[in-house]
Amino acid sequence: MLNILRTNAANTDFIALVKQLDAYLKITDGDEHAFYNQFNSIDNLKHVVIAYLDDNPIACGAFKAFDASKVEIKRMYTLPEQRGQGIAKFLLQELEIWAVELGYSSTILETGKRQVEAVNFYKKCGYISIPRYGQYKAMENSLCFEKKLLKNEKG
Repeated sequence: MLNILRTNAANTDFIALVKQLDAYLKITDGDEHAFYNQFNSIDNLKHVVIAYLDDNPIACGAFKAFDASKVEIKRMYTLPEQRGQGIAKFLLQELEIWAVELGYSSTILETGKRQVEAVNFYKKCGYISIPRYGQYKAMENSLCFEKKLLKNEKG
């Protein structure tokens, strides 16, 4: 049975999943990994979701406030053997619902061009391309997306 837990970055299952995500990104980001990694600290993430299948952590995601109306989606990861089953979509929807509950009206995110599956996933989930923002403005590998959220957001 699939369960979703709302928690924060101190959760040990989240920390373990993020270590696997970082190992994957170190390979796909190549020489740019150190640049991206400096923006991926989990220390201040207060809004984290973890998917459990039969009590085993299999996927995670988080968000942090970007400004008064937007949150930035961070640290989305699903174990490779669990991909393709809609788990990431379910987690992303939970993050969007939580953001709406807290009064936010949109989400933004950054992913890399080399993360083809992630790019396709976000587009499929209703995210549209936006200009690179913040620290990603000069990064040719970065793709940025946004999604407007509805008060009755269901995904």
